Amino acid sequence: MNSLPLKENLKKYTGIDSCPIRNIISRFSGKWSMLILCVLAENDATRFNEINKAIPDISPKVLTETLKALESDKLLTRHLYAEIPPRVEYSLTDLGKSLIPLIGDLISWAMENYDVINSGSKHPTR
Repeated sequence: MNSLPLKENLKKYTGIDSCPIRNIISRFSGKWSMLILCVLAENDATRFNEINKAIPDISPKVLTETLKALESDKLLTRHLYAEIPPRVEYSLTDLGKSLIPLIGDLISWAMENYDVINSGSKHPTR
């Protein structure tokens, strides 16, 4: 067991309710959330089936759950059209749009460093 005192600058991570990484960044940094946000950023209003086709390895159930979570976090909106059959489209909110440049930087970094990181990984597609 480590008996050294926790450095003051590390205490920001210990607050379960106040840590930004635990409570904000973790909401959109999951396996599917960033991909969904990127699809919506590139396509404006997008239907469920279009998102599912763009990300074929996500199950409809997980896609539905992830869309609901992103909507709950106010990163996207869901618009239901009163048509038969019903049409539902998803689009980014202003808050979601403000996140896209930051995700873009992360994507650029990932593309630049993919080969280096992936060459030492035993799990290339975690």
